[in-house]
Amino acid sequence: MQRLIIITLTALFATTSFAADLPKSEDQKTLYAIGLSVARSLSVFNLTAAELVIVQQGLTDAFSEKKPDAELLAYNDKIQEFARARRKAAGEKQAVAGKDFLEKAAKEKGAVKTASGMVYTSLTEGKGESPKATDVVKVNYRGTLIDGKEFDSSYKRGKALEFKLDNVIKCWTEGVQKMKPGGKSKLVCPSNLAYGENGAGELILPGATLAFEVELLEVKPAEAAKPAKPASAAPATPAAPAGK
Repeated sequence: MQRLIIITLTALFATTSFAADLPKSEDQKTLYAIGLSVARSLSVFNLTAAELVIVQQGLTDAFSEKKPDAELLAYNDKIQEFARARRKAAGEKQAVAGKDFLEKAAKEKGAVKTASGMVYTSLTEGKGESPKATDVVKVNYRGTLIDGKEFDSSYKRGKALEFKLDNVIKCWTEGVQKMKPGGKSKLVCPSNLAYGENGAGELILPGATLAFEVELLEVKPAEAAKPAKPASAAPATPAAPAGK
């Protein structure tokens, strides 16, 4: 959907005096980023190609300072309602696709479906003691949607993540406790053990099933770990599984 929006907006501006070469200066790159931001903000509506044409007309009228056919303030509530309805519909679609994905994942070699509904597969066995939910762990990970699109990766950032295991999504809390230091596993997380009906960020839609490859690098037992920050100062969920 985001790709469709970007292509459509590009076609729109290509027919106007705003058309330009790829950005080179810092100011041009900033302006280009604004365009990407607009496209991403529209992606929440899950618009069809026909609906995007109407959105284009609104953009054209705004840039040409033409008097709009609809007063924006009068439609603010409707815009929010429209976005919620589209997001809910997308979530319902995600839930169905996620169920099929989980069923297939559970049939893969070495996969185990737990009582909670997550699918756990050990890729590389580690050694030592498995962490407890109250321990602090250090991991590398890669998170993907069911279509294989990567939404987050500590490998790409070049920095492992360290966090208290009971401060992350339930799927991670359960799955990482099955691992040992040096081990690597695949966790397929149903929506209710991930971000549920809320989703997270722009890519993780409501009802989304997620897949993670997690490498457990280190375990710091609760008693040996540094004192935790006050609850009000600590994020509810680390950036890793959240993709926020």
